[in-house]
Amino acid sequence: MKKAKLLVEPTFDFELLGIVSPVKEYRMAWLINKELDLNLVKKDDLELEFLNAQKLEISQYFLSLSHGYIQLLKNRAINATQQMAYLIPELKNLDYFLLVQDETEQILLSTFIEKLSRNSLVQSVIKIDISKLKSKENLLTY
Repeated sequence: MKKAKLLVEPTFDFELLGIVSPVKEYRMAWLINKELDLNLVKKDDLELEFLNAQKLEISQYFLSLSHGYIQLLKNRAINATQQMAYLIPELKNLDYFLLVQDETEQILLSTFIEKLSRNSLVQSVIKIDISKLKSKENLLTY
C-alpha cells in the first residue's frame, strides 16, 4: 500500500518584539498595559512538550483583539528537572517576547518600541525577524 505524507507548513502571521528587562512577568504586563494603553490579562501557563520528553511551562499574558491578538511570553522558565530552559534558546539574552497579530494593521510596532524604550525598567526593545529563528515553532501557541 502506498503511503501519503501530509506536510503542514505553519504560518507565522504575527510580528515579534524582544524585551530585555529584569522585572517579574506580572510587573512587565502591568508596565506594557500602562505604557501602551492595553489590557493584557494573565492566562494559564503554556505547557510545551518537546520530543526529548522535556516539558516547559511558559508564563503568558494575553489580549484578544477584534482582528488579532497581543501576547506577552516569558522567555525563561524552570523545566521539570529544575534547570533553566528557554522558549527561544538562541535568544537567551531576551527576557520577554511580545507577539502582535493585527490583521487591520492599525498597530504600529515602532510606537510600541518607542514607548517601551522610554521606560527606565526596560533595558532594550528590538523587533525580531521570525524567519531567522531556529525555534520559531515554539512561538505557535494557538
